[in-house]
Amino acid sequence: MDILALDLGTSSVRGLVLDADAVPRPGALARRKVHLATGDDGTGTLDGPGYLAGLVECLDELAAGGHLGQVGLVATSAQWHSVLPVAADGVPSGPVLTWLDTRPASPTGAAGPADPEDYHRRTGAWWHRCYWSVRLPWLAAHGGDRAARFTGLAEYVLGALLDEAPMSISLASGTGLLDLRRLDWDAEACALAGVRPQALPRLAPPGWHGRLNPEHATRWPQLAGARWAAPVGDGAASNVGSGCVDESRAAVTVGTSAAVRMIQAVPAGAELPPLPEQLWRYRVDHDHVVTGAAYSSGGNLFAWADRELRLPQGAELEAALRRAGTGTGVRANPRFGGDRPPGTVPAGSGELRGLSFGSTAVDILVGLMGGLCRLVADDLALLEAGVGEPMEVVLGGGALTASPWWRATFADALVPRTVRWQRNPEIGATGAALVALGRFARAADIGGLARPEADAAPAA
Repeated sequence: MDILALDLGTSSVRGLVLDADAVPRPGALARRKVHLATGDDGTGTLDGPGYLAGLVECLDELAAGGHLGQVGLVATSAQWHSVLPVAADGVPSGPVLTWLDTRPASPTGAAGPADPEDYHRRTGAWWHRCYWSVRLPWLAAHGGDRAARFTGLAEYVLGALLDEAPMSISLASGTGLLDLRRLDWDAEACALAGVRPQALPRLAPPGWHGRLNPEHATRWPQLAGARWAAPVGDGAASNVGSGCVDESRAAVTVGTSAAVRMIQAVPAGAELPPLPEQLWRYRVDHDHVVTGAAYSSGGNLFAWADRELRLPQGAELEAALRRAGTGTGVRANPRFGGDRPPGTVPAGSGELRGLSFGSTAVDILVGLMGGLCRLVADDLALLEAGVGEPMEVVLGGGALTASPWWRATFADALVPRTVRWQRNPEIGATGAALVALGRFARAADIGGLARPEADAAPAA
């Protein structure tokens, strides 16, 4: 049996086929870029129908290439925190707010949670612009009052394809409205959001699987009998795909954005471990939680620098980075896109310091990338304080796959920890497939791990 893995990302939507061991089939990959609308006011939105069209094109391409014939299971890795207002006829009444959108603000005069510490413990979240507790009232005040309901991006696109698409426990935890112990909507969080729990998406029960609706089963008959597993939040899926499934390992992932995360086994109803006030916590599934910190900047830092600074390309850039080392004197605040929770710094807060007439484009890139490394190192120390011992670190994600120098720079910033790199560029899709297959524990022994290249180490 093959597995079709869908990756519902911020910069692209992808579909790829993996074998029964969750190893990608050569050539069985379809990808469509998506347009993320951004603005200096903090806008970060996607077009829902356009996104769905991109996913359909990916599936059409895989079907035309003969890659779907043996697929028996579909797994999905999907971005957390997205929200989409939907009218009574099911048509979106506005764009998709992504994690990158920093415009939502709490209503004037609203008091927030009665006990913020307990609220954070229960939901793993804060009363913050990233979560539905603030986003839904803000949307209602900015034209979203036409919405009959609110849903996430994954529920919208899968709802168009399947007979039903309830919200997975993993994606529900990313709304900030879920009680992580009871695995049900939190009454206080819903009250802050101005929504009754009954008006929120239905939660998928353990072991839920969906099927294609008749229209799309006709379009892709190869998938007519396939089971669709409940989606996994992209960060959690990346941890599993990196082999970081217990307290001994932390995953540092850099794609469009970046994060550092740790997974713990916590079944539904069990007491939750202590949660540092600076870190969030979500659900991987009904039996595991993921704790960590995330950053709005990651590979998008490099994309900005590459576009605006006229950097050298390919091997020439890597050689220039090695020559520059890390001691260029340029220091950077990499918060170009503002803070992820619990921070409240708005978009447009990036800074460069220490510039001179001798500073080069490569020096500025070094400062940006090194700035993110330091943020990650600080939050990794918080994770380790919670478990009481140092952790091995696994680097992964497309941005790190593309830059041996950045991998080595992370390894240098995280000394004295053991640092390895997951060479598989499809960690999110692989992780989602392993969760769907019920092979969570086996992910600890996943292949593809290597040490960052010694010849890419920063110069002394």
